[in-house]
Amino acid sequence: MTLTLDLHPLFRSDRDIDRAVREIIFRAAATKADRVEIISGKGSGKLRTRVLATLRQPHLKRLYRSFEADPSNQGRIVVHFG
Repeated sequence: MTLTLDLHPLFRSDRDIDRAVREIIFRAAATKADRVEIISGKGSGKLRTRVLATLRQPHLKRLYRSFEADPSNQGRIVVHFG
């Protein structure tokens, strides 16, 4: 199962971005999802940088195996579980 989070509507609020990323990671861990796709968009890269910083927090890092920028689409981050 794959969960998807589109951050386009939240791009103005760092607090909302952090909360949305945390919620999707916790939900994926609880439901045993295989991966999460976070759509940050291609823009200037500030939103992507914010998402990557959130994913690197130690309390979230324990919940997933790895993450990567999608090689075919730089506006998408894929988080792998299990």
